[in-house]
Amino acid sequence: MNEFLLTPIEYLKGVGPQRANLLKQELSINNFEELLNYFPFRYVDRSFFCKINEIPLQESATQFKGIVTKMKEGGKGRSKTLSVFVEDETGTIELIWFQGVSWVKNLILLGSTYQIFGKAKVYKSTLKIAHPEITLWSPNNLIKGFQPVYSSTEKLSANGLGTRGIEKIISTLVEQIKNKIPEVLSKSIISEINCISYEEALIKVHAPKTEQEISQALYRLKFNELFYLQLEMLLRKNHSITKRKGFIFPNIGKAFSQFYEDCLPFELTNAQKKVLKEIRKDFLTGKHMNRLLQGDVGSGKTLVALLTCLIAIGNGFQAAIMAPTEILANQHFESITKLISQLPIEVALLTGSTKKSRRVEVHEKLLSGQIHLLIGTHALLENTVQFQNLGIVVIDEQHRFGVAQRATMWKKNSIPPHVLIMTATPIPRTLAMTFYGDLDVSIIDELPPGRKPITTIHRFENHRLRLFGFLKEQIKIGRQIYIVYPLIQESEKLDFANLIEGFEAISRSFPLPEYRVSIVHGKMKGEEKDFEMQRFIKGETQIMVATTVIEVGVNVPNASVMVIESAERFGLSQLHQLRGRVGRGAEKSYCILMTGQKLSNESKIRLETMEQTNDGFEIAEVDLKLRGPGDLLGTQQSGILDLKVADISKDQQLVIYARSIVKKLLQDDADISMRENILIRNKISVILKSKPNWGKIS
Repeated sequence: MNEFLLTPIEYLKGVGPQRANLLKQELSINNFEELLNYFPFRYVDRSFFCKINEIPLQESATQFKGIVTKMKEGGKGRSKTLSVFVEDETGTIELIWFQGVSWVKNLILLGSTYQIFGKAKVYKSTLKIAHPEITLWSPNNLIKGFQPVYSSTEKLSANGLGTRGIEKIISTLVEQIKNKIPEVLSKSIISEINCISYEEALIKVHAPKTEQEISQALYRLKFNELFYLQLEMLLRKNHSITKRKGFIFPNIGKAFSQFYEDCLPFELTNAQKKVLKEIRKDFLTGKHMNRLLQGDVGSGKTLVALLTCLIAIGNGFQAAIMAPTEILANQHFESITKLISQLPIEVALLTGSTKKSRRVEVHEKLLSGQIHLLIGTHALLENTVQFQNLGIVVIDEQHRFGVAQRATMWKKNSIPPHVLIMTATPIPRTLAMTFYGDLDVSIIDELPPGRKPITTIHRFENHRLRLFGFLKEQIKIGRQIYIVYPLIQESEKLDFANLIEGFEAISRSFPLPEYRVSIVHGKMKGEEKDFEMQRFIKGETQIMVATTVIEVGVNVPNASVMVIESAERFGLSQLHQLRGRVGRGAEKSYCILMTGQKLSNESKIRLETMEQTNDGFEIAEVDLKLRGPGDLLGTQQSGILDLKVADISKDQQLVIYARSIVKKLLQDDADISMRENILIRNKISVILKSKPNWGKIS
């Protein structure tokens, strides 16, 4: 590693030990390399000056020069203000400060010319700029070109490291880096992608003279990030394919054959058959399977998972299905137990609510091999849960689990079990490439026969009486209804409908004995939730009032209407998941999105998208553009991307291009040992050593 880049930050002029500690605490900047990789979040064009009578109002900040003609103080104590009047040949403008009055007053000299930068507003017919940047005019010391703007914190700003302070120390460092920054790409790749050098990119990103230089720098730095992210993923994947052993399941087995011939509830779709062939092929290679199964809500992923488990069981192995919630685990247990009731297979359920005596029994039967399939929640991760011969792990709704939690299942056998990860949240192609690039991906893009598209309608609060009339009509013809709220109790900060008030309003509008209402939310005890769920599943109640606890895992074919209150509070992915709770029977189904009148532009886009399409992949692409990859992946995983300058949602073409360059590199030089690729080998070695190998189960 380059010694210059590893130089501790306190040795940079203008930093010192105290500021160095603050930079470490506030921004995790420890050395020169980390400071150079602290990029501006925007730039201010300081390349031109306008006249005072040309200053635009309430737009972006602008730059001009003028002579200070008058200074005036106002107010007292903490309310003290300072007005400075500046003029040029076209007019006068007032600069005003509400803080640091004494300091600013001593800085400014009457009759002197200043370079001024700020955003102008008209207040009481006077043109004013509050707290502008003001620098004594000097032709030799002009602030010009494109000025970088850096994020800072309150603590840093208090110690002279606001955006201008950070700009100053980075500028000092940039002046020293000529011929000290090692290249991280090969000459052939630099030539192929037609980009500037890494050193030049670092100089231009922090000290650009033109917009073109900003574009050149960002292109190179984004490519660097995406290239090495893709290289890391594909190297881990290649290692898994070529080096990591996996159990061979040579036979389809009796369990699979008997289920397929006698118990299959409906004909598999072509998409399901295709995925099963891909999985079957993995099982015959002797290599470890690490596969991501994507499928929209209701596409039949659970049936594919069960058939996959039956292949393992038919070859003398055990299987496990892990779900993020007890509701979903219970749902899987009930539906799978029912499906395989004719087979000589023992299925067990293990969750946080499992009683101690039953837990001990499950542990013993697992170890002896009596239990063939274990379904459960995080409880499966406990060290006490030991299998006799675990061959396959299915992880449902994988984004709900932390990566380290999922990796625990890896150690449940001497040779790691095959892994099938399922998600009902369709993942855009570029995000799948970037975050799940080390997994093989299978997609079920076809719904089972009989599933009808759900009609989605957006309604405002003033349509509530018509809504209640529609719900009563649906109940009269024997249908059931979900009504979902974003909050459990009233929030003083958020003016949205909440569950408790909603339940009371529904109970008043749909009185007993004609209408019966269930209520389910996350703060209820497990037994209470199960009781209310079962009432609704059995048809004993017509309406279920709930929070998003029913987002996954509830399967009631007779439920044909989903009402989502304060729908503007939900993300697109969550709205789509909730909508997927209906449309599971043969009847026409509806999703009604209720909102207030005031909606942000982003909320309008989400609601319009929901009305226009039922396609989860199309929805995921819009969601990626609106929210970015971090929110889409979930808080537990978003940091793993660790992108400082590239943006998966905005740089999709560059993601695809970087992956194609990496693939070409590995085709020509699989272990990156050729002399021309030594720089790449050195860089990726550092990256791989710095990260735990979560890739093998993430």
